[in-house]
Parts: sequence; C-alpha cells; structure tokens
Amino acid sequence: ACICEKNKRVTNCRLLNGVCWCDSVGSGVSVNCDTLTSKCLLMKAEMTGSKSGRREKPKDAFEDTDGLYDPECENTGVFKAKQCNGTTCWCVNTAGVRRTDKHDADLKCNQLVRTMWIIIEMKHAERNAPLNTESLKKFFKETITNRYMLDGRYISSVLYEKPYITIDLKQNSSEKSSGDVDIADVAYYFEKDVKGDSIFHNNRLNVSIDNEMLHFEKTVVYYVDEIAPEFSMKSLTPGLIAVIVVVIIAIVAGIVVLVFTRRRKGKYVKAEVKEMNEMHRGLNA
Repeated sequence: ACICEKNKRVTNCRLLNGVCWCDSVGSGVSVNCDTLTSKCLLMKAEMTGSKSGRREKPKDAFEDTDGLYDPECENTGVFKAKQCNGTTCWCVNTAGVRRTDKHDADLKCNQLVRTMWIIIEMKHAERNAPLNTESLKKFFKETITNRYMLDGRYISSVLYEKPYITIDLKQNSSEKSSGDVDIADVAYYFEKDVKGDSIFHNNRLNVSIDNEMLHFEKTVVYYVDEIAPEFSMKSLTPGLIAVIVVVIIAIVAGIVVLVFTRRRKGKYVKAEVKEMNEMHRGLNA
C-alpha cells in the first residue's frame, strides 16, 4: 500500500514500479499519484463523497454558475463534451463548465471545446499596506510550478492591484503536450486549496507573503474557450441584463443631452437637416 499525496479521494492504493496508483472514488479509474488527477474524476469523487455525507463542505459556494454536478468522464479522465442531469443536457468545455443553454437529451455536442485561458481573481482580506508585488508574484509562480506541476510558460501573468490578485493561465491545444498538466486541473486544485478544502493528502496550502499569512475573502474563476460559448439572451444572468439596460439608458441619455445642447445653441434644426441630407445621400449611393 502507499499514500496518494496528490489526491485524498482514492481507494485501493498500490505501488507499481515505484509509482503509487490508486482508484478514484466514484469512477474506479486508476490514477497516477505522482501527478494531478483530472478535474472530471475529482468532481465525480466529490459527488460520491457528498452523497454518503462523508465530505467536509467547503466554506464557500462555487463561483461556477452550476456548481458541482456528477460528471460523465472519458476513461482518460477528461470530461465528455455532453453532460446530463436526468433529461436535461448541456455542452461543457475542457474545464467541465457549461458553455451552452440547457436542452433536452437530443442535444448534440460535437466536440469538447478547449478552455485556453483561465483567469483566477482573488480578493485578500482588508489590510493597511499593500503587499510587496515582487514577493507576491514570486510566491504564486513558484507555488503553481512546484505544487501543481504546471510549466511556468503557461503562467502568463500575476497582477496585483490591492486588494485584488489576478492570475492568468494560458494553454491552447497546440501548446499542450501529453506530459503537461492541464490548466483546468491546476485551477481546480488551486481554487480548492485557497478555499481551505485541499485535495492533497494532509498538505494544506498556506499563502504566506514575506512571512505574513494571507487570507482571502473571495475567489472567482473565469473561463475563456477557443470557441465562444453559445448562450442565448434568455439565459443571461440578471446582473448582465442590468448592465446592458444601464448601457442602453446611458446611450439614450447621451442622445437627449446632445439634442438639448444643440437646441440651446440654435443649431439643432440645421444639424438635423444636414444629417438628413447625408442620410439620403448615403441611401442613394
């Protein structure tokens, strides 16, 4: 027997040629404990654990709109492009995040679209002085390359604007080789670590910058796919609709202000006639 250092949600661990292999809970797929387990298998194991009531619940809800679901995984551990819950189905990207509206079981998802860019945005707890930017960048770059085994070339930036820390991970289809860990798996491990629900076996992540522990109030993960998602207007969140409405109101208000300004200057009639003539010319052309 052996201990799977990089995944606590496994059973039946055994050593094969010096490598610890275990069966992932819920799917029974064998995983290599020297590397990260795929997000799909981790979600499946988490759902299995939560059904039996064994799992500690994370303090925060997922920022992903659909939260945790019981995914269908390929034998390789990657998500199947089409996911269903009963008779409701949707298409996902390589990070397992829904990228279409929900439909009935007839839905076709022709390919698993790659998530090529993941933006992790964290807000640290209130503090008087800002953190040292160089120390912060060094900490996150070293943690991501050492703890999650991601090649440094996939960390495109670490940005600090107090109190927000933004990490960009970019890895498109052509860049990723078979030996590379996937940015979606890295982001999932990282998000769980930051939220205090580590996937690692007895190995919590302590975020310490210049010997000072850092606590986070909020973590949001955004996904950018190689092909744009296919959401209809009706599925837009109320927040986004509110933004669109505000933009429209702002444009209308701008037009009203423009009309009043021109009228006050006595140029309104001339301007209107001139613009009408230009419109006629444009139509005739």
